[in-house]
Amino acid sequence: MSLPHAILTALLERPSSGLELTRRFDRSIGYFWSATHQQIYRELGKLEQGGLIEAVPQPPSRGQRKEYLVLPAGRSELTRWVGQAQDPKPIRDPLLLRLRAAAVVGTEGLDVELQRHLVEHRRQLDEYLEIEQRDFPAGGGSGGRSGGGDRLHHLVLKGGIALETFWVEWLVEAIADLGGERPERS
Repeated sequence: MSLPHAILTALLERPSSGLELTRRFDRSIGYFWSATHQQIYRELGKLEQGGLIEAVPQPPSRGQRKEYLVLPAGRSELTRWVGQAQDPKPIRDPLLLRLRAAAVVGTEGLDVELQRHLVEHRRQLDEYLEIEQRDFPAGGGSGGRSGGGDRLHHLVLKGGIALETFWVEWLVEAIADLGGERPERS
């Protein structure tokens, strides 16, 4: 249900072709709501058929490039969805399930997987911190961007930073609890 709303959000931020949208998606919304390019293109078709967006042909280029614009019905749907109640989703993380299974079958190989996850979460945390430094210097500025949405964009980013910080700290503790040494910061 949320993918169409993620696409509507991205298109309201900036009308885009399907290719531009998938690239932007990978660099922004995709950090917390992932989707394949096929899923995005399929959803664009559904949104267009549903009268929520329209494809506007662009000047001739190498292909049949279309730019998608959100129609008033699409904006209304996104506004309705933003105000709708939704319960928090329970965590479904395969790593946590692996730890539970290791309690039964043993921890062989688990230390390597925990280390791998730690490297990835540190990498993602570093990326988020770089984005924050670039786009929100001194913890609150807009980095040259304008608009009232910057505060909300920063809140989303701060949520990502907090989650990655949690995972890094938890993984360091888990590795130590499994008998490994506390990992060095790389």
